[in-house]
Amino acid sequence: MAKVFHSEIYGLREAKYDWLNKHDIKNVKWKRVIPHPDFYLFIPTDNKLANHYYSFEKITEIFPVNSVGIVTARDNFVIDFDKKKLERRIEDFRNPKIDDSIIKQTYDLNENQSWKIKEQREKLRKDLDWKDSITKILYRPFDERWILYHDEMVERTRKDVMQNMFDNNLGFISVRQVAEGVFNHIIVTNKIIESRITLSNKGIAYLFPLYLYPEKKEKKLNPFAQIMMFEPEVKYQAKQPNIKPELFEEFKKNFKKEITLEEIFYYIYAVLYSNIYRTKYAEFLKIDFPRVPFTKDYKLFIQLGKLGKQLADLHLLKSDELEKTISKFPIEGNNKVEKPRFDSAQRDNGKVWINKEQYFDGVKEEVWQYQIGGYQVCDKWLKDRKDRTLTLDEIKTYCKIVTALSKTIDLQKEIDKYFEEVEKTVESIKKFV
Repeated sequence: MAKVFHSEIYGLREAKYDWLNKHDIKNVKWKRVIPHPDFYLFIPTDNKLANHYYSFEKITEIFPVNSVGIVTARDNFVIDFDKKKLERRIEDFRNPKIDDSIIKQTYDLNENQSWKIKEQREKLRKDLDWKDSITKILYRPFDERWILYHDEMVERTRKDVMQNMFDNNLGFISVRQVAEGVFNHIIVTNKIIESRITLSNKGIAYLFPLYLYPEKKEKKLNPFAQIMMFEPEVKYQAKQPNIKPELFEEFKKNFKKEITLEEIFYYIYAVLYSNIYRTKYAEFLKIDFPRVPFTKDYKLFIQLGKLGKQLADLHLLKSDELEKTISKFPIEGNNKVEKPRFDSAQRDNGKVWINKEQYFDGVKEEVWQYQIGGYQVCDKWLKDRKDRTLTLDEIKTYCKIVTALSKTIDLQKEIDKYFEEVEKTVESIKKFV
């Protein structure tokens, strides 16, 4: 059996040349490397820690139905902050009185082999119910927008998974690899997602829905009665869990109690927000989907789940804790976002200026710096609205985002206290094939 050894040096080129002149294979201090299956990394790793981590359940095993986010290939055309503005744009696209060349030039649309403006306009005109395809999408962290989610206008709809988010549902968003080097790539959603929601241009986000809904069948016309016939609605609305069934049996065996899908979901969400977890397993989280250690202590499981639910409610901006925000927008003005900047003159009351006169107050520096994936959330949200006039709802939303992130930081500290206990008590759930 082959053996693998590793050595490395750091420094300037000349120093490395000098080192190479003085050493050969016999007088180098080598380290034995035992590459771990699946990735066979030819670098020194803590094999004991690796074996421990790889005994956890991978998120793709827990939620077997998953998919990357959608790709429109024309975000600026089919996605908008304003639903009415999006509708007007699509009405222009469908309007046969407007020349194809005008549409192409006005909206800066590019064609490709599978998407031709003339053909797509003709197809979309045939759909008299096209407005029913306009829905909300989670485009960036805390940033919901409107999208024309239509097969003729979106390059990759990922409908086999995204269709599950049109009914009451929850989902994780995470990644397979972490290009930024630090794992903070996890956020909850109850909407369909865009593929770059957590990663800027460095990778693809995946959606893991909690429930699966059967695809609704088309309406059928009864040729005799000339009326629309439907099969019972209940049949099509029956949702199924998207969590592997063997986990339920294992939990029942360990806890001697029945647990719900939501309890599992919120437990996982809490674990993946533990800073101890993110730091301890940082090297492994860079290269593959996160894995989850499940405690066999029922009380610990439930307590972490409660914290995970608090986090999820905050991140969905539906928590009662957001009724009273720590940030305000005290100065009247034109509400136009010009050049967002952070002023930390007062440690506990930093200000985020959107123009020369107006600002959001109550923003701590750690909140301003807080990142989800490749995005500094508070900065990114405003930059994406540069030259826009903020609506009252957008102002309220930003105040809630600041508050949610502040409370997230506090909750992560609380989660860490319990996660230390998880590390003491966890025993690997056996693999099911």
